[in-house]
Amino acid sequence: MSINLPDVTSSENVASAASLKWVGMEGIAVPIQVRLAGHDTANVSAKTDVFVSLDKKEAKGIHMSRLFIKLNDILGVELLSGETLTRLLNELIASQEGLSQGAKVNLDFELTLHKKALLSNEFGYQSYPIGISKQQINEKMLTVVSLTIPYSSTCPCSSALSQQALSDAIAERFSGDMISKSELSQWITSKGGAVATPHSQRSYAYIKLTFDGDALPKFSELITELEGVIGTPVQTAVKRQDEQAFAKLNAENLMFCEDAARRLKRALENKNELLDYWFKVEHQESLHAHNAVAIDFKDKDDDHFI
Repeated sequence: MSINLPDVTSSENVASAASLKWVGMEGIAVPIQVRLAGHDTANVSAKTDVFVSLDKKEAKGIHMSRLFIKLNDILGVELLSGETLTRLLNELIASQEGLSQGAKVNLDFELTLHKKALLSNEFGYQSYPIGISKQQINEKMLTVVSLTIPYSSTCPCSSALSQQALSDAIAERFSGDMISKSELSQWITSKGGAVATPHSQRSYAYIKLTFDGDALPKFSELITELEGVIGTPVQTAVKRQDEQAFAKLNAENLMFCEDAARRLKRALENKNELLDYWFKVEHQESLHAHNAVAIDFKDKDDDHFI
């Protein structure tokens, strides 16, 4: 038996007509498939926001449930790609039957990658927060990808001061002009040889990249590339040889937040496929109770991400 149910959205108009930029839903749970390096894929859980513009001024509202259904039918089934998101946006607009000319979808998820230890055969898993925001307005597509990369930073000033303290301690401990190599080595590796250590801290690079059209990066490859640019990515499982190798890696890559920022800037400036970028590096200092940060972006007339 068919039941003729009322449809207020279609049958009623508003008393005060006005268009609205975005109307939709936030925080929808959707499983998505993400392409990794090569032909591998990962199944992840995403929180999704979906919107359409309400351009018909006299309309009571949009057809909300149609957005939910389109989201499940497309994003919940197909491999995540720029083309998939474009089709979703077009379907969202079409579902409103003339009410909308624009659509927008936001995805937030964590991508867990397999990471090998520096020297040993150990491995572990590291999760990276990723966001994708894609919108279509008057048939123009724009995609913003955001990601967070943790890394280690060792202060160059603190390292120099620690080396100076060690030099002073050696001069005080060994008074003669000639120092026995074995005696010096034995003293340095003793408790007394631990004169000073430079301060290090877990640090973060928060990055937003703007692409045109259907462009969407391969996330695992992009993360690996940017970790290599910074030089000191955090580790997962480690044995003693891995920890020592990590200590050496930090000594080879002493950096203020400005140094890390310039490394990222050079790498992003060389990516011709980017329309725009924004990033902030944040060194959560162990010396201070505050953070050291550096921010930069491609469009010098646009501070919209700060």
